Amino acid sequence: MNLKKLLTVTALASVFALTACKDDKKTDAAAQTLKVGVMSGPEHQVAEMAAKVAKEKYNLDVTFVEFNDYALPNPAVSKGDLDINAMQHKPYLDENVKANNIKNLVIVGNTFVYPLAGYSKTIKKVDELKDGAKVAVPNDPSNQGRALILLEKQGLIKLKDNQNLNATPLDIIENPKHLQIVPVDTAVAARALDDVDLAVVNNTYAGQVGLNATENGVFVEDKDSPYVNIIVARDDNKDSEAVKNFVKAYQTEEVYQEAVKHFKDGVVKGW
Repeated sequence: MNLKKLLTVTALASVFALTACKDDKKTDAAAQTLKVGVMSGPEHQVAEMAAKVAKEKYNLDVTFVEFNDYALPNPAVSKGDLDINAMQHKPYLDENVKANNIKNLVIVGNTFVYPLAGYSKTIKKVDELKDGAKVAVPNDPSNQGRALILLEKQGLIKLKDNQNLNATPLDIIENPKHLQIVPVDTAVAARALDDVDLAVVNNTYAGQVGLNATENGVFVEDKDSPYVNIIVARDDNKDSEAVKNFVKAYQTEEVYQEAVKHFKDGVVKGW
C-alpha cells in the first residue's frame, strides 16, 4: 500500500473511531437520565433531595412527574412512560398490579416506613402493660391487620398467620395477657388514649395530636415492616446503572434528614 492510500485509510479509521466515541457518549448520557413518578407534596420534596444526591455523586439527571392519583404511576412505569416510581408500599403494589393486570414491575429498593406505633399515657415499656389491659387498634382492614402484626412482634399476641395483612382480632390464637383488643375508627385512634391503656395509631393521625413515633412511641414499626415504601422499575430496566444509582442516592443520610424535616410525625429508614 502506498503512502497516500495509507493516509486515507488512517484518516477514515480516525473518523470511525471519533464517531464511535460520540455514539458511546450519547449512550452514556442517555443511561444517566431518569424519569421518576412521585406523588405531589412532601414525598416529592424528599425525592428531590435524592435527585440532588444522584446528580452530585453519579452525574444522574432526574426529572419528576407528579401525580395526585395513586392509581396512575404503576401503569405509567409499565408502559415505559416513566422509568421508575417511588410512591407506594408492596401491599398497594400487589393490589394495583392485580387490578390492572400488570406483570412487568419489580421492586428495586426500599425508601422509608411511615410507621404505625403504639402510644400510651400510662406506660413507657411493653412489659408494663397489665393483664386485661385495653388496646385500641384501627378498624379499617389494612391498618387493623398491620396493627395486629405489630402487636405480635412485641410478643403481646400470636396470630394464626402473621403474614395475613388483613388479620382481625378473630385471628388471634394466643393472648397471654388477656388483652382487650378494641377496634376504633382509624381517624380517632389517637384520641382514644384517654380511654385505653395502649393505642396503635397511624402516623398521620398521631401527628395531628402532637405525637411523634420516634419520640413518643412505646414501640414503632421497623424497616422490616411489610409497609415499607419502595422504588419500582420494570423487568427490562431494573439492572440499569441509572436505576441502581438513584436507589443508592435515595438510601442516604441526606435524604433521610430531608424526610425527617417533612414528616415530623415519624419516619424510619427502610434499608
